[in-house]
Formats: sequence, structure tokens, C-alpha cells
Amino acid sequence: MVNHKLPPGFHLVVLDTVDSTNVEARRRAEADAPDGTLIQALTQTQGRGRRGRRWESPEGNLYMSLILRPDCSVATGLGVTFVSAIAMCDTLAAIVPPMVDVAAKWPNDVLINGRKVAGILLESASGSSGRLKWLVVGLGVNIQSFPKSTEYPATSLNFEGAVNTSPTEVLGGFARYFKRWFDIWGDEGFTAIREAWLQRAAGVGEMVEVRLPDKIFTGRFLDLDESGSLIIELENGERRAVTTGDVFPSELI
Repeated sequence: MVNHKLPPGFHLVVLDTVDSTNVEARRRAEADAPDGTLIQALTQTQGRGRRGRRWESPEGNLYMSLILRPDCSVATGLGVTFVSAIAMCDTLAAIVPPMVDVAAKWPNDVLINGRKVAGILLESASGSSGRLKWLVVGLGVNIQSFPKSTEYPATSLNFEGAVNTSPTEVLGGFARYFKRWFDIWGDEGFTAIREAWLQRAAGVGEMVEVRLPDKIFTGRFLDLDESGSLIIELENGERRAVTTGDVFPSELI
């Protein structure tokens, strides 16, 4: 296994197995673990994705969660989802063979050749003032294997040609890119992150289907606004801001 030195400010904890790296990170955050604590597990017994969905966690893939303590509101902290997506896009683009397409998918996924290879799960706690007490960024990356029966097609780094990639290599790369983009977010705000995310986003200008808990509609993916909402243009020309939901490209509709 390649041993990558992490940038200053990261404190790595490696566990053989855990229920969920996000749950473990939340426990440690409540116990005053320092900013930059990075939990990695070789396997998870109760890995989770968005909306409580199960995240299959066999050995050989990457499961990690990062504890952050930014001095900002909960709403501002949501921008870290996009910081993380950019950092993971840049990490994987440096690993996969040339001409392999790596893209961000709203709101919290990374795709390789249009198939999901990584997911991000953000969780937080705030104080009475509405400021963040802590923020946990959970990431799962399919490296050696991927689930076959998923609503959105999945893939792995090995399947896409990055055959000798280790979890340690991906973790080290992510830490370096994340530090760079997190610093940009802190210095320049979400505007710079929004522009960088859009440059890496899949399907800008294309038709998508948006699936909400209570309805489904189609439209053209136009933009990302300053709050991180997806801007969709409907057939009648109306523009709708989507704050939550699942998005599928036209070929999967």
C-alpha cells in the first residue's frame, strides 16, 4: 500500500472496521476531536449514503469521514459539499487513464464515464447561535468493486482502468486537493467554488429528470445558484430552483 503523507492540519485515524465512518466521526466530534481529524475504515458494517440509503462497504474501497470546525453558519457550511466534490473530481482525474471523463453530479456525487464512483454525505451540528459546532464530510469511493443493482449506474476505478489504485492513494490525493479548495472557499467564498464546480459538472445545458419525494419533473440543467441549488428550466421557460432531490440524465429517464 502506498503511504501518502497528508498535508498539515490532517490527523488520520485508521480503523479495521466500524459501523459507519460518519457515525464514528460524529461521536469523536462530540467528544471534541480536533478540526482535521480524518477517519478511515477498511470496511463498514452500516455504511450510509444520502437519505439513509445503504452504502455497500466491502474491503478494497475507500470509506472516510473528515471532521471540520469552520466558523460559519450551517447554511454557509453546505458549500463544503461542493468543495469536496471538486476535490474528489481532481483527485480521480489525476488517477484514471487519459481521456476518461470525471465529472461532478448534483448534489453530492462524482461520476466516471457517466457512472457513479463516489458519494459525499455531509452532516453537522450547530449551537444556539446557529453557528456550526462541527461538520463531518463523509466520502465513499468505489476502487476495487461497485454495486451492480443500483438505481443510478455505478462503476469503480479498477473497472475504468485505474487497476493499481489503493485507498491510501485516493485518500492522500483527496486531502491535498481538499485543502487547496477549502482554503479557496474560506478566502473567496462560494462564488469561486460554484464556478469551479460548474466547470466539472455533468450535464450542464442538457435535459434531466428531477425526482422529489412528492413529484417528478423534467427540464434543462441551466446553472447552480449562490446557495448551491440546481436551476432547472422547464418546458414553458419557467426556472425552478431545486434544493433537494435526485437528478437523472435524459438517457436514464
